[in-house]
Amino acid sequence: MNPKNWKNRVLTIILPFALIFGLFASFKVSNHSSSEGLSSRLILSSSSSSSLLVIDEANDQGTISRISDVNREIKIKRSVSNLELIEAGLAKSRGLIKNGGGNQTIDDPDYVPSGSVYWNPNTFYRSYLEMEKELKIYVYEEGDPPVFHDAPCDGILGMEGIFINDMEISRFRTRDPEKAHLFFLPISIVSIVHFVFVRETRLWSDMKNTAIDYVNLIAEKHRYWNRSLGADHFMLACHDWGPEISTAIPILHKNSIRAFCNANTSEGFNLTRDVSIPEIYLPHGTTEGLLGGPSPSKRTILVFFSGGIHGYIRQVLLEHWENKTEDGVKIQQYLPKGQNYYDQVRKSKYCICASGWEVASPRMVEALYMGCVPVLIKDHYAKPFNDVLDWRKFSIDIGVNDIPNLKSILMGISRRQYIRLQRNGVKVRKHFVVNLPPKRYDVFHMILHSIWLRRLNTRIHEP
Repeated sequence: MNPKNWKNRVLTIILPFALIFGLFASFKVSNHSSSEGLSSRLILSSSSSSSLLVIDEANDQGTISRISDVNREIKIKRSVSNLELIEAGLAKSRGLIKNGGGNQTIDDPDYVPSGSVYWNPNTFYRSYLEMEKELKIYVYEEGDPPVFHDAPCDGILGMEGIFINDMEISRFRTRDPEKAHLFFLPISIVSIVHFVFVRETRLWSDMKNTAIDYVNLIAEKHRYWNRSLGADHFMLACHDWGPEISTAIPILHKNSIRAFCNANTSEGFNLTRDVSIPEIYLPHGTTEGLLGGPSPSKRTILVFFSGGIHGYIRQVLLEHWENKTEDGVKIQQYLPKGQNYYDQVRKSKYCICASGWEVASPRMVEALYMGCVPVLIKDHYAKPFNDVLDWRKFSIDIGVNDIPNLKSILMGISRRQYIRLQRNGVKVRKHFVVNLPPKRYDVFHMILHSIWLRRLNTRIHEP
Protein backbone atom coordinates (compact mmCIF):
# COMPACT_ATOMS: atom_id res chain seq x y z
CA MET A 1 0.00 0.00 0.00
CA ASN A 2 1.21 3.46 -0.84
CA PRO A 3 2.46 5.07 2.44
CA LYS A 4 0.72 8.29 1.55
CA ASN A 5 -2.62 6.51 1.06
CA TRP A 6 -2.07 4.60 4.33
CA LYS A 7 -1.57 7.86 6.24
CA ASN A 8 -4.69 9.36 4.71
CA ARG A 9 -6.75 6.33 5.77
CA VAL A 10 -5.44 6.56 9.35
CA LEU A 11 -6.24 10.27 9.51
CA THR A 12 -9.72 9.60 8.15
CA ILE A 13 -10.37 7.12 10.98
CA ILE A 14 -8.72 9.04 13.81
CA LEU A 15 -9.77 12.62 13.04
CA PRO A 16 -13.47 12.29 13.98
CA PHE A 17 -12.62 10.73 17.31
CA ALA A 18 -9.93 13.32 17.98
CA LEU A 19 -12.41 16.11 17.34
CA ILE A 20 -14.94 14.55 19.72
CA PHE A 21 -12.28 14.02 22.39
CA GLY A 22 -11.14 17.62 22.02
CA LEU A 23 -14.70 18.86 22.35
CA PHE A 24 -15.34 16.92 25.55
CA ALA A 25 -11.92 17.79 26.96
CA SER A 26 -13.05 21.42 26.89
CA PHE A 27 -15.96 20.58 29.23
CA LYS A 28 -15.05 20.76 32.90
CA VAL A 29 -17.08 19.46 35.77
CA SER A 30 -18.37 22.71 37.19
CA ASN A 31 -20.88 23.83 39.72
CA HIS A 32 -22.08 27.29 38.72
CA SER A 33 -23.70 27.85 42.08
CA SER A 34 -20.54 29.66 43.07
CA SER A 35 -20.05 33.39 42.64
CA GLU A 36 -17.81 33.00 39.59
CA GLY A 37 -18.99 33.49 36.03
CA LEU A 38 -22.31 35.09 36.88
CA SER A 39 -22.44 37.06 33.62
CA SER A 40 -22.59 33.93 31.50
CA ARG A 41 -25.36 32.05 33.24
CA LEU A 42 -28.74 32.28 34.86
CA ILE A 43 -28.89 35.01 37.49
CA LEU A 44 -31.35 34.97 40.37
CA SER A 45 -32.30 38.52 41.31
CA SER A 46 -33.83 39.37 44.69
CA SER A 47 -33.40 43.10 44.22
CA SER A 48 -36.02 45.59 43.10
CA SER A 49 -35.15 44.88 39.49
CA SER A 50 -38.16 44.32 37.26
CA SER A 51 -36.55 41.15 35.90
CA LEU A 52 -36.50 37.95 37.92
CA LEU A 53 -34.24 36.00 35.59
CA VAL A 54 -31.47 37.64 33.58
CA ILE A 55 -30.06 35.08 31.21
CA ASP A 56 -27.05 35.13 28.93
CA GLU A 57 -27.26 32.06 26.73
CA ALA A 58 -23.82 32.47 25.16
CA ASN A 59 -22.48 29.34 26.84
CA ASP A 60 -25.55 27.25 25.99
CA GLN A 61 -25.70 28.37 22.39
CA GLY A 62 -21.93 28.17 21.98
CA THR A 63 -21.83 24.60 23.23
CA ILE A 64 -24.77 23.58 21.03
CA SER A 65 -23.19 25.28 18.02
CA ARG A 66 -19.83 23.55 18.56
CA ILE A 67 -21.52 20.17 18.83
CA SER A 68 -23.49 20.86 15.65
CA ASP A 69 -20.40 22.07 13.75
CA VAL A 70 -18.35 19.02 14.69
CA ASN A 71 -21.18 16.66 13.80
CA ARG A 72 -21.61 18.33 10.43
CA GLU A 73 -17.89 18.33 9.74
CA ILE A 74 -17.12 14.73 10.55
CA LYS A 75 -20.61 13.48 9.62
CA ILE A 76 -20.80 10.75 12.20
CA LYS A 77 -23.30 9.76 14.83
CA ARG A 78 -22.17 9.51 18.44
CA SER A 79 -23.90 8.51 21.66
CA VAL A 80 -25.05 11.37 23.87
CA SER A 81 -25.03 10.87 27.63
CA ASN A 82 -28.18 11.26 29.67
CA LEU A 83 -26.54 14.11 31.55
CA GLU A 84 -25.87 15.96 28.30
CA LEU A 85 -29.52 15.55 27.33
CA ILE A 86 -30.62 16.87 30.72
CA GLU A 87 -28.33 19.88 30.47
CA ALA A 88 -29.48 20.57 26.92
CA GLY A 89 -33.08 20.50 28.13
CA LEU A 90 -32.26 22.93 30.94
CA ALA A 91 -30.53 25.21 28.45
CA LYS A 92 -33.70 25.16 26.36
CA SER A 93 -35.77 25.98 29.44
CA ARG A 94 -33.54 28.93 30.23
CA GLY A 95 -34.04 30.23 26.71
CA LEU A 96 -37.81 29.80 26.84
CA ILE A 97 -37.98 31.58 30.20
CA LYS A 98 -35.95 34.47 28.86
CA ASN A 99 -37.85 34.81 25.60
CA GLY A 100 -41.30 33.96 26.95
CA GLY A 101 -41.66 36.79 29.44
CA GLY A 102 -43.53 39.16 27.16
CA ASN A 103 -46.93 40.72 27.70
CA GLN A 104 -48.92 38.18 25.73
CA THR A 105 -52.35 37.20 27.04
CA ILE A 106 -52.39 33.80 28.72
CA ASP A 107 -55.43 31.69 29.48
CA ASP A 108 -54.88 29.41 32.46
CA PRO A 109 -57.84 27.84 34.26
CA ASP A 110 -56.05 27.88 37.63
CA TYR A 111 -54.01 31.04 37.99
CA VAL A 112 -51.88 33.50 36.03
CA PRO A 113 -49.49 35.55 38.21
CA SER A 114 -49.97 39.30 37.88
CA GLY A 115 -49.46 42.50 39.81
CA SER A 116 -46.77 44.24 41.79
CA VAL A 117 -46.40 41.47 44.39
CA TYR A 118 -44.15 39.70 41.85
CA TRP A 119 -40.81 41.03 40.68
CA ASN A 120 -41.73 39.86 37.19
CA PRO A 121 -45.03 37.94 36.96
CA ASN A 122 -44.61 36.85 33.34
CA THR A 123 -41.13 35.47 33.90
CA PHE A 124 -42.25 33.68 37.04
CA TYR A 125 -45.17 32.17 35.13
CA ARG A 126 -42.93 30.90 32.31
CA SER A 127 -40.47 29.46 34.77
CA TYR A 128 -43.26 27.77 36.72
CA LEU A 129 -44.72 26.22 33.53
CA GLU A 130 -41.27 24.95 32.54
CA MET A 131 -40.92 23.39 35.98
CA GLU A 132 -44.28 21.65 35.64
CA LYS A 133 -43.35 20.35 32.20
CA GLU A 134 -39.73 19.34 32.73
CA LEU A 135 -38.73 18.84 36.36
CA LYS A 136 -37.90 15.30 37.48
CA ILE A 137 -36.61 14.47 40.95
CA TYR A 138 -35.09 11.21 42.07
CA VAL A 139 -35.66 10.35 45.74
CA TYR A 140 -33.01 8.02 47.11
CA GLU A 141 -34.69 4.89 48.45
CA GLU A 142 -31.95 4.04 50.95
CA GLY A 143 -32.67 4.58 54.63
CA ASP A 144 -35.55 3.46 56.82
CA PRO A 145 -38.17 5.44 58.72
CA PRO A 146 -38.41 7.13 61.10
CA VAL A 147 -35.05 8.87 60.56
CA PHE A 148 -35.35 8.77 56.77
CA HIS A 149 -38.35 9.13 54.45
CA ASP A 150 -40.60 10.23 57.29
CA ALA A 151 -41.09 13.02 59.82
CA PRO A 152 -43.90 14.44 61.95
CA CYS A 153 -46.37 16.60 60.05
CA ASP A 154 -47.63 18.50 63.06
CA GLY A 155 -46.20 21.22 65.29
CA ILE A 156 -44.21 24.24 64.15
CA LEU A 157 -41.68 21.94 62.42
CA GLY A 158 -44.37 20.08 60.50
CA MET A 159 -43.33 21.46 57.09
CA GLU A 160 -40.41 19.05 57.12
CA GLY A 161 -42.65 16.00 57.36
CA ILE A 162 -45.26 17.45 55.01
CA PHE A 163 -42.67 18.05 52.28
CA ILE A 164 -41.00 14.65 52.70
CA ASN A 165 -44.35 12.87 52.50
CA ASP A 166 -45.50 14.96 49.53
CA MET A 167 -42.22 14.28 47.74
CA GLU A 168 -42.65 10.53 48.13
CA ILE A 169 -45.87 10.60 46.09
CA SER A 170 -45.18 13.65 43.92
CA ARG A 171 -45.73 13.59 40.18
CA PHE A 172 -42.30 15.23 39.90
CA ARG A 173 -40.69 12.08 41.24
CA THR A 174 -38.95 9.78 38.80
CA ARG A 175 -37.86 6.22 39.50
CA ASP A 176 -35.12 6.50 36.87
CA PRO A 177 -32.11 8.45 38.21
CA GLU A 178 -30.76 8.82 34.65
CA LYS A 179 -33.67 11.16 33.89
CA ALA A 180 -33.42 13.22 37.07
CA HIS A 181 -32.59 16.92 37.20
CA LEU A 182 -32.39 16.79 40.98
CA PHE A 183 -31.72 14.21 43.69
CA PHE A 184 -33.48 14.45 47.05
CA LEU A 185 -31.80 13.30 50.24
CA PRO A 186 -34.81 12.24 52.39
CA ILE A 187 -33.11 12.96 55.72
CA SER A 188 -35.36 14.18 58.53
CA ILE A 189 -33.49 16.46 60.93
CA VAL A 190 -36.53 16.49 63.23
CA SER A 191 -36.36 12.69 63.46
CA ILE A 192 -32.57 12.66 63.91
CA VAL A 193 -32.94 15.04 66.85
CA HIS A 194 -35.75 12.95 68.32
CA PHE A 195 -34.32 9.46 67.85
CA VAL A 196 -30.54 9.96 67.77
CA PHE A 197 -29.75 12.95 69.97
CA VAL A 198 -28.93 12.03 73.59
CA ARG A 199 -30.04 14.98 75.69
CA GLU A 200 -27.99 13.93 78.69
CA THR A 201 -24.71 14.21 76.78
CA ARG A 202 -25.66 17.27 74.69
CA LEU A 203 -23.28 16.01 71.99
CA TRP A 204 -23.79 16.71 68.27
CA SER A 205 -21.53 13.90 67.07
CA ASP A 206 -24.15 11.12 66.82
CA MET A 207 -26.54 13.32 64.83
CA LYS A 208 -23.82 14.51 62.48
CA ASN A 209 -22.45 11.00 62.00
CA THR A 210 -25.95 9.80 61.04
CA ALA A 211 -26.04 12.36 58.22
CA ILE A 212 -22.44 11.60 57.21
CA ASP A 213 -23.06 7.85 57.06
CA TYR A 214 -26.15 8.33 54.90
CA VAL A 215 -24.39 10.51 52.33
CA ASN A 216 -21.40 8.13 52.29
CA LEU A 217 -23.78 5.25 51.57
CA ILE A 218 -25.35 7.22 48.71
CA ALA A 219 -21.94 8.13 47.31
CA GLU A 220 -20.72 4.53 47.43
CA LYS A 221 -23.88 3.00 45.98
CA HIS A 222 -24.71 5.58 43.29
CA ARG A 223 -22.54 7.59 40.95
CA TYR A 224 -24.61 10.77 40.91
CA TRP A 225 -23.31 12.39 44.09
CA ASN A 226 -19.68 12.13 42.99
CA ARG A 227 -20.51 13.08 39.41
CA SER A 228 -21.73 16.54 40.41
CA LEU A 229 -20.01 16.82 43.81
CA GLY A 230 -23.51 17.14 45.26
CA ALA A 231 -24.47 20.19 43.17
CA ASP A 232 -27.71 18.66 41.83
CA HIS A 233 -28.71 17.26 45.24
CA PHE A 234 -30.88 18.88 47.87
CA MET A 235 -32.02 18.39 51.44
CA LEU A 236 -34.80 20.07 53.39
CA ALA A 237 -35.05 20.81 57.11
CA CYS A 238 -37.31 22.90 59.27
CA HIS A 239 -35.57 22.12 62.56
CA ASP A 240 -33.29 24.92 63.77
CA TRP A 241 -30.37 22.48 63.84
CA GLY A 242 -30.58 21.64 60.14
CA PRO A 243 -27.91 24.16 59.06
CA GLU A 244 -25.46 23.00 61.75
CA ILE A 245 -25.91 19.29 61.03
CA SER A 246 -25.40 19.96 57.31
CA THR A 247 -21.93 21.38 58.05
CA ALA A 248 -20.81 17.87 58.98
CA ILE A 249 -20.72 17.08 55.24
CA PRO A 250 -18.46 19.73 53.67
CA ILE A 251 -19.45 18.97 50.07
CA LEU A 252 -23.16 19.18 50.93
CA HIS A 253 -22.62 22.39 52.87
CA LYS A 254 -20.63 23.95 50.03
CA ASN A 255 -22.30 22.65 46.88
CA SER A 256 -25.77 21.21 47.52
CA ILE A 257 -29.09 23.04 47.70
CA ARG A 258 -30.19 23.30 51.32
CA ALA A 259 -33.83 24.24 51.92
CA PHE A 260 -34.21 25.59 55.46
CA CYS A 261 -36.79 27.27 57.64
CA ASN A 262 -33.88 28.64 59.65
CA ALA A 263 -32.60 30.76 56.75
CA ASN A 264 -30.05 32.96 58.51
CA THR A 265 -27.46 34.59 56.25
CA SER A 266 -25.19 35.29 59.23
CA GLU A 267 -24.95 31.53 59.81
CA GLY A 268 -23.89 30.48 56.32
CA PHE A 269 -27.19 30.54 54.42
CA ASN A 270 -26.25 31.24 50.79
CA LEU A 271 -28.86 33.30 48.93
CA THR A 272 -27.82 32.08 45.47
CA ARG A 273 -27.73 28.39 46.32
CA ASP A 274 -29.88 27.72 49.39
CA VAL A 275 -33.67 27.98 49.65
CA SER A 276 -35.69 29.64 52.41
CA ILE A 277 -38.92 27.85 53.26
CA PRO A 278 -41.71 29.14 55.53
CA GLU A 279 -42.30 27.72 58.97
CA ILE A 280 -45.99 26.83 59.20
CA TYR A 281 -47.91 25.67 62.24
CA LEU A 282 -51.08 23.67 61.59
CA PRO A 283 -52.76 22.99 64.96
CA HIS A 284 -55.05 20.32 63.51
CA GLY A 285 -52.82 19.09 60.71
CA THR A 286 -54.66 21.13 58.05
CA THR A 287 -55.44 24.78 57.30
CA GLU A 288 -59.07 24.32 58.32
CA GLY A 289 -60.21 27.37 60.27
CA LEU A 290 -56.97 29.27 59.62
CA LEU A 291 -57.66 31.01 56.31
CA GLY A 292 -59.45 34.32 56.03
CA GLY A 293 -60.40 37.23 58.26
CA PRO A 294 -62.49 40.40 58.39
CA SER A 295 -62.06 43.38 56.08
CA PRO A 296 -59.62 46.17 57.02
CA SER A 297 -62.46 48.40 58.28
CA LYS A 298 -63.36 45.85 60.97
CA ARG A 299 -59.84 45.49 62.39
CA THR A 300 -59.68 47.53 65.61
CA ILE A 301 -56.18 46.64 66.87
CA LEU A 302 -53.32 48.60 65.30
CA VAL A 303 -50.56 46.10 66.04
CA PHE A 304 -50.57 42.78 67.89
CA PHE A 305 -48.00 40.46 69.44
CA SER A 306 -48.21 37.80 72.12
CA GLY A 307 -45.33 35.53 73.02
CA GLY A 308 -42.57 34.70 75.45
CA ILE A 309 -39.13 36.29 75.67
CA HIS A 310 -37.18 34.03 73.30
CA GLY A 311 -34.08 35.86 72.15
CA TYR A 312 -32.91 39.46 72.39
CA ILE A 313 -35.31 40.89 69.76
CA ARG A 314 -38.39 39.89 71.71
CA GLN A 315 -36.77 41.15 74.88
CA VAL A 316 -36.27 44.59 73.34
CA LEU A 317 -39.82 44.55 71.94
CA LEU A 318 -41.43 43.70 75.27
CA GLU A 319 -39.25 46.11 77.23
CA HIS A 320 -40.60 48.99 75.14
CA TRP A 321 -44.19 47.95 74.47
CA GLU A 322 -45.43 45.28 76.85
CA ASN A 323 -48.92 46.09 78.14
CA LYS A 324 -48.85 49.65 76.73
CA THR A 325 -52.37 49.53 75.37
CA GLU A 326 -52.41 52.90 73.63
CA ASP A 327 -53.80 53.73 70.20
CA GLY A 328 -54.53 50.10 69.44
CA VAL A 329 -51.13 48.71 70.48
CA LYS A 330 -51.51 45.22 71.98
CA ILE A 331 -48.14 43.69 72.79
CA GLN A 332 -47.76 41.29 75.69
CA GLN A 333 -46.18 38.01 76.70
CA TYR A 334 -49.35 36.10 77.42
CA LEU A 335 -52.97 36.73 76.56
CA PRO A 336 -55.52 37.14 79.36
CA LYS A 337 -57.52 34.05 80.15
CA GLY A 338 -60.38 33.56 77.75
CA GLN A 339 -58.79 35.37 74.79
CA ASN A 340 -57.92 33.40 71.66
CA TYR A 341 -54.66 34.11 69.84
CA TYR A 342 -56.09 33.72 66.35
CA ASP A 343 -59.04 35.96 67.20
CA GLN A 344 -56.58 38.72 68.07
CA VAL A 345 -54.73 38.23 64.79
CA ARG A 346 -58.00 38.61 62.87
CA LYS A 347 -58.80 41.83 64.73
CA SER A 348 -55.41 43.37 63.99
CA LYS A 349 -54.14 45.50 61.14
CA TYR A 350 -50.48 44.64 61.71
CA CYS A 351 -48.98 41.56 63.37
CA ILE A 352 -45.45 41.48 64.81
CA CYS A 353 -43.36 38.60 63.47
CA ALA A 354 -40.22 38.80 65.59
CA SER A 355 -37.35 36.33 65.67
CA GLY A 356 -37.11 34.04 68.66
CA TRP A 357 -33.97 32.13 69.43
CA GLU A 358 -33.71 31.64 65.66
CA VAL A 359 -35.02 33.67 62.71
CA ALA A 360 -37.83 31.29 61.70
CA SER A 361 -41.33 31.74 63.10
CA PRO A 362 -44.82 30.56 62.08
CA ARG A 363 -46.27 34.02 62.94
CA MET A 364 -45.43 35.35 59.50
CA VAL A 365 -47.59 32.80 57.69
CA GLU A 366 -50.31 32.98 60.34
CA ALA A 367 -50.60 36.72 59.65
CA LEU A 368 -50.88 36.13 55.89
CA TYR A 369 -53.44 33.37 56.43
CA MET A 370 -55.71 35.68 58.46
CA GLY A 371 -55.33 38.93 56.55
CA CYS A 372 -52.99 40.73 58.97
CA VAL A 373 -50.02 42.62 57.50
CA PRO A 374 -46.78 40.99 58.77
CA VAL A 375 -44.31 43.31 60.53
CA LEU A 376 -40.96 41.53 60.32
CA ILE A 377 -38.40 42.27 63.00
CA LYS A 378 -35.59 39.89 62.11
CA ASP A 379 -31.86 40.21 61.57
CA HIS A 380 -30.19 38.40 58.63
CA TYR A 381 -33.39 36.65 57.55
CA ALA A 382 -33.75 35.41 53.98
CA LYS A 383 -37.45 35.64 53.17
CA PRO A 384 -39.15 32.66 51.49
CA PHE A 385 -39.67 32.83 47.71
CA ASN A 386 -37.85 36.17 47.57
CA ASP A 387 -36.71 35.39 44.01
CA VAL A 388 -40.34 35.71 42.93
CA LEU A 389 -42.19 37.78 45.55
CA ASP A 390 -41.58 41.44 46.37
CA TRP A 391 -42.12 41.37 50.12
CA ARG A 392 -42.22 45.18 50.31
CA LYS A 393 -45.64 45.03 48.69
CA PHE A 394 -47.33 43.00 51.46
CA SER A 395 -45.18 43.28 54.61
CA ILE A 396 -43.26 45.80 56.71
CA ASP A 397 -39.62 45.48 57.76
CA ILE A 398 -38.56 47.16 60.98
CA GLY A 399 -35.02 47.11 62.33
CA VAL A 400 -34.30 46.32 65.96
CA ASN A 401 -33.12 49.90 66.48
CA ASP A 402 -36.53 51.15 65.32
CA ILE A 403 -38.53 49.14 67.86
CA PRO A 404 -39.01 52.25 70.09
CA ASN A 405 -40.56 53.98 67.04
CA LEU A 406 -42.87 51.07 66.20
CA LYS A 407 -46.15 52.89 66.79
CA SER A 408 -45.15 56.07 64.98
CA ILE A 409 -43.90 54.06 61.99
CA LEU A 410 -47.18 52.17 61.66
CA MET A 411 -49.31 55.26 62.33
CA GLY A 412 -47.37 56.98 59.55
CA ILE A 413 -48.63 54.49 56.96
CA SER A 414 -51.66 55.97 55.22
CA ARG A 415 -54.93 54.07 55.12
CA ARG A 416 -54.58 53.73 51.37
CA GLN A 417 -51.11 52.20 51.74
CA TYR A 418 -52.31 49.85 54.47
CA ILE A 419 -55.25 48.60 52.39
CA ARG A 420 -52.89 47.95 49.48
CA LEU A 421 -50.52 45.97 51.73
CA GLN A 422 -53.42 44.01 53.21
CA ARG A 423 -54.96 43.13 49.86
CA ASN A 424 -51.59 42.11 48.44
CA GLY A 425 -51.09 39.83 51.43
CA VAL A 426 -54.41 38.15 50.71
CA LYS A 427 -53.28 37.76 47.10
CA VAL A 428 -49.99 36.02 47.89
CA ARG A 429 -51.59 33.82 50.56
CA LYS A 430 -52.09 31.00 48.03
CA HIS A 431 -48.31 30.55 47.82
CA PHE A 432 -48.09 29.73 51.54
CA VAL A 433 -51.09 27.44 51.85
CA VAL A 434 -50.55 23.77 52.69
CA ASN A 435 -52.85 21.58 50.60
CA LEU A 436 -53.30 17.87 51.12
CA PRO A 437 -52.68 16.74 48.42
CA PRO A 438 -50.68 19.67 46.98
CA LYS A 439 -52.23 22.04 44.44
CA ARG A 440 -50.62 24.28 41.84
CA TYR A 441 -48.85 27.36 43.18
CA ASP A 442 -49.20 26.30 46.82
CA VAL A 443 -46.34 26.15 49.32
CA PHE A 444 -45.13 22.71 48.18
CA HIS A 445 -44.89 23.84 44.58
CA MET A 446 -43.31 27.18 45.54
CA ILE A 447 -40.60 25.35 47.46
CA LEU A 448 -39.99 23.14 44.43
CA HIS A 449 -39.91 26.20 42.19
CA SER A 450 -37.23 27.81 44.36
CA ILE A 451 -35.19 24.60 44.12
CA TRP A 452 -35.85 24.44 40.35
CA LEU A 453 -34.41 27.96 39.98
CA ARG A 454 -31.21 26.90 41.74
CA ARG A 455 -30.91 23.90 39.44
CA LEU A 456 -31.33 26.16 36.43
CA ASN A 457 -28.50 28.19 37.90
CA THR A 458 -26.17 25.17 37.89
CA ARG A 459 -24.52 23.48 34.93
CA ILE A 460 -23.02 20.04 35.38
CA HIS A 461 -20.75 18.26 32.89
CA GLU A 462 -19.49 14.73 32.71
CA PRO A 463 -16.09 14.37 34.44
